[in-house]
Amino acid sequence: MIRLMFCAVTAACMLSACGFQLQGRDNFPFKNLYVQSTGSREMSALLKRRIETGSDTTVLQSPGGADAILMLSEGRGQGTLSLSAEGLVEEYELDLTLSYQLVAKNGTVLIPPSSIALNRSMTYDDQYALAKQSESEILYRDMEHDAVDQLLRRLAVVHTLEPGEEPAAPAVNRRAPLPTPPL
Repeated sequence: MIRLMFCAVTAACMLSACGFQLQGRDNFPFKNLYVQSTGSREMSALLKRRIETGSDTTVLQSPGGADAILMLSEGRGQGTLSLSAEGLVEEYELDLTLSYQLVAKNGTVLIPPSSIALNRSMTYDDQYALAKQSESEILYRDMEHDAVDQLLRRLAVVHTLEPGEEPAAPAVNRRAPLPTPPL
């Protein structure tokens, strides 16, 4: 029993020392939000679910009683990343861009027009065209989850709905370099 208690205390100390922290609840200044989206329905549903479960903000179906309006548009793209010696595609790059803007109900811009750009690479072989199509959908879904995570972190920067109290959240440079992938 003493050994078990010692192991539990040691594990708790190690977790607190490494900076581990449970994901907390967001405290948005807007309690009613309307999401105007031209993106995929799956991403809109994921965003709504994450906002409502991770904060005390309610996502409304119409902009009537909303404290703020989040305007979203999603773009997908695909480009050739590499070719074989015969000129056949060996690798594709899948791109997802989420453009967004947050505006208060009185028209104040809380987050200026900004975008989140994500990409993934995918090998390709004509023999497995159906499987590669399914893989690309999985990769797009993964990018949508990443984009929603980033968007929620950027929404958390907004602390007030009043224009004079605090400057608007900074926009993100659309040409910002991507982080170096882990080795």
